[in-house]
Amino acid sequence: MDKLFSSFKTTDLEKQDPAFVANEAISNDTTSEDDFSKTVSSEASNIAFLQKIATRLNAETRGIEPVRDDEKTDANIWNPCMLWYSANFVISAYAVGALGPMVFGLNFGITSLTIVFFNIIGVVPVAYFSLFGPELGLRQMVLSRYLVGNIVGRFFSFINCIACVGWCVLNSICSAQLLNMVNLHGHRCPFWAGIMVVVLGTILVTFFGIKVITAFERWSWVPNLAVFLVIIARLHKSGQFSGGKWTSGPTTAGNVLSLGCVAYGYAGAWATYSADYTVYMPRNTNKVKLFFGLCVALTVPLCFTMILGAAVGMGGVNNATWAKYYSSNGIGGLTYEVLVPNSVHGFGEFCCVLLALSTIANNTPNMYTLGFSFQAIWEPLARVPRAFCTLFGNAAVFVVGCCACYYFDSFMEKFMDTLAYYGAIYISLGMAEHLIFRKCSFKAYDVKDWKTFSKLPIGIAGGVGFFVAAFGVALGMCQSYWVGEIGRRIGKDGGDVGFEMGAAWGFIAYVLVRPLELKYFGR
Repeated sequence: MDKLFSSFKTTDLEKQDPAFVANEAISNDTTSEDDFSKTVSSEASNIAFLQKIATRLNAETRGIEPVRDDEKTDANIWNPCMLWYSANFVISAYAVGALGPMVFGLNFGITSLTIVFFNIIGVVPVAYFSLFGPELGLRQMVLSRYLVGNIVGRFFSFINCIACVGWCVLNSICSAQLLNMVNLHGHRCPFWAGIMVVVLGTILVTFFGIKVITAFERWSWVPNLAVFLVIIARLHKSGQFSGGKWTSGPTTAGNVLSLGCVAYGYAGAWATYSADYTVYMPRNTNKVKLFFGLCVALTVPLCFTMILGAAVGMGGVNNATWAKYYSSNGIGGLTYEVLVPNSVHGFGEFCCVLLALSTIANNTPNMYTLGFSFQAIWEPLARVPRAFCTLFGNAAVFVVGCCACYYFDSFMEKFMDTLAYYGAIYISLGMAEHLIFRKCSFKAYDVKDWKTFSKLPIGIAGGVGFFVAAFGVALGMCQSYWVGEIGRRIGKDGGDVGFEMGAAWGFIAYVLVRPLELKYFGR
């Protein structure tokens, strides 16, 4: 791979690239009288130019085409494990835990048990879909064409692009809120500047591709752990933590389900990214070690950070000043109150900055996967180099993030809460296809058909399953802007069972319709 990027000359692998092939085919066309051909040739030339720039900068240029066995050279299981470990050892996961006491009124014990249970069921499908990477060499959104059908798979690719940008926006806002609290010589960091810092850091890591990402994620958790340990010490010293009163009954059950939905949505959302980070692993990789290694690498940081967030949230329940800062600046304000007061020589502010920068580790897989999701929507889009998709995606994060901070932060949060349900639907439909109709066999996937419309499933079952699942979500969800008929019946404040109902209904609908699709279309 290093040899591939070491020269500006055209290599054999570059000749396989869709952008290069399209450019060569069009540039050799002598029908200059055809204006349409001229336009296409010009566009392809521009794309090929971008591809050469990316190659010259040693950026990863491979797109969504399958990774061949001779290119699968990364046999180190630690690489994907540490990537997911660092990506979840961040401020946004920590913010989820604080919702238990601060929003849902749960005590520390109930919140912690909820976090552990729903995270475990969320990470299992992420680890399982990761096994497809070494076996098939397909990116997750290309794999979706086999799992939910060609048309619906492309629809999921489009949604995944929105999700990648949206999650980065919310993550960056968390960091901007924390940086906004830091006082530097009498001046606070504006929200737009905080978002810009995170975006620029994300670009530096993601532009060059998986090698740089892997190297960064291997160690990015270290400063985050140091800050979290400082938070534990400061929280203990403040005396504001208490476990809270244990409660029971329908209202508590409803709040547990609502918090569980958020925790599951955070963990399970990675399922639409999974195989992107294991495609360079050899086919003979030990699947058992990989699966359980990923389960541990995902569960440990998620549970640690969320439970710590819950502990800090209990401090917010017990201290009116902390609660006020949480109300005004979210998790950033609450964390600032833990770290900064009475800190020596600005050490608290320094810790706030380090924790804010942790978001880069979480945004990195979002922006890397964005490039492949964008390319998987439509064949002509596959010509756009992944590195430049990353640039465009980060630009979108900055623009939307700035607007959201100042004008529609509540709408953005509600929109992403709704979008989070789609992860459960995707997992449900994908598992139905793989477990039942492909009988858990990787041999049932013909990689050569990855872009052959006549060989891939159409997506009728996937479309019906998605529609039925969305209806189930609408009935079961419990959000501030929408409470379904079933969700509202759980306790005084309602309970969110949207992802459970969506997954179950989608699974059943898929299993019922898929045999008919196979019977009448044969694929």
